Amino acid sequence: MNNNTLLQLTPQNVWKHFYSLTQIPRPSGHVEQVTAFLVNFGKGLGLESFVDEVGNVIIRKPASAGMEDRKGVILQAHMDMVPQKNNDKVHDFTKDPIETYVEGDWVKAKGTTLGADNGLGVAAAMAVLEAQDLKHGPLEVLITKDEETGMYGAFGLKLGTLQGDILLNLDSEEEGELYIGCAGGIDITALLEYKEETPVEGWVARKLTLKGLRGGHSGLEINEGRGNANKLLTRVVHDLLMEFDCQLASFEGGNMRNAIPREAHAVLVFNPEDMEGLEEYIQEYEAQIAAEYAPIESLVSLKMEEVEMPSYVVPEEIQDNMINVLMACQDGVMRMIPTVPDTVETSSNLAIVLISGGKAEVRILARSSCDTMKDFLADSLTSCFSMAGMKVELSGAYSGWQPNVDSPILHAMKESYKEQFGIEPAVKVIHAGLECGIIGATYKHLDMISFGPTLRSPHSPDERAYIPSVAKFYDFLVATLAKTPMK
Repeated sequence: MNNNTLLQLTPQNVWKHFYSLTQIPRPSGHVEQVTAFLVNFGKGLGLESFVDEVGNVIIRKPASAGMEDRKGVILQAHMDMVPQKNNDKVHDFTKDPIETYVEGDWVKAKGTTLGADNGLGVAAAMAVLEAQDLKHGPLEVLITKDEETGMYGAFGLKLGTLQGDILLNLDSEEEGELYIGCAGGIDITALLEYKEETPVEGWVARKLTLKGLRGGHSGLEINEGRGNANKLLTRVVHDLLMEFDCQLASFEGGNMRNAIPREAHAVLVFNPEDMEGLEEYIQEYEAQIAAEYAPIESLVSLKMEEVEMPSYVVPEEIQDNMINVLMACQDGVMRMIPTVPDTVETSSNLAIVLISGGKAEVRILARSSCDTMKDFLADSLTSCFSMAGMKVELSGAYSGWQPNVDSPILHAMKESYKEQFGIEPAVKVIHAGLECGIIGATYKHLDMISFGPTLRSPHSPDERAYIPSVAKFYDFLVATLAKTPMK
């Protein structure tokens, strides 16, 4: 089935807009085309549409007849998508459309991320703007830029740009759940420069590749026990350095701070006189990792191949320090919320490791819904990397969104959901960085809720959208707009 299959899905007014978005390249950092598309869409409807100074798109729609006295609602989503693909997939995210297909009740992409995060939220907002038969108060649609790489659009949003009182963030990923709080985050970057050495003459090079892991969202799926390719390959390299006469030449793993790394590669040089049993050692290690992570990871692959001798290797002292610090650093869940034991409070993702060319760089995303725990984790990681002689930089910090259980729009939405579907929606705090926290820090008066359709494995090529959830999500959105509280 091809992309056009999306046009037959229900509700058609949402899926047709999502299909349009799949045809427009929009990876983080390359959102010029989708920005122009969204502004032209709004202007084509005769609505006030503009781009603010940081690159966010704002479209305003007047209240429907008889709803002028309702509080203004801001529908908020982000225009960019995470560009992840399988190694064997030929795809240029800056030029090529996303190839989608339907499998059962799911919409998927062929070897790449789907972009349902947050394309379905954008599509729902477009459907609301286009509809002529809905009841709603004054509406604004805010589509932010570059959420996935640092929430730059939300950070750059200036006070006075928005006019509404209620913000509905359409970027959650489990239908039937209302999010009233989220984790804050901070980027941790550790850097070290070193003088390379020439390898021992007569030694041979081997490349280790660890792949086949599920990866996924470093917040939403950090508690599922999935393998981190950087952490696992570090463990393999550590043991090889202990067991064989070898030296590290390079290490490369991960490519996004907010994605659990699925693949990692390392090149080592070996003394050819001390390689007996090496192949069997790697095979046994692969089996060991597969056994440890079964049934969570079913496609673990650890392979070794002969490669050309690199010109340089990492000096032994630097090599040992780097491998030791990667072994020691916190990765995964650190603590659950004490008052909500089934929800992650604090975690870190050993996201990117680059060691080659005289430079070592490690990038981590630390998250917590408790700002003091976030600071403690950042300090702990800083201490860890400092002991290895690395310079540590902290950047991109943003606060969590503190829940308000007395929120008027929360009560209205809970009642509305039960009326429509016969059950109460779940009210939760999400372990991910929603833009609500950042926007709410600037617009302190906003009453905010986040919700959305059901997605699985965002930020990975396994990303998929559950088709039946999209209609429920949109119907609930429409019903919510009809019951907006009075001013």
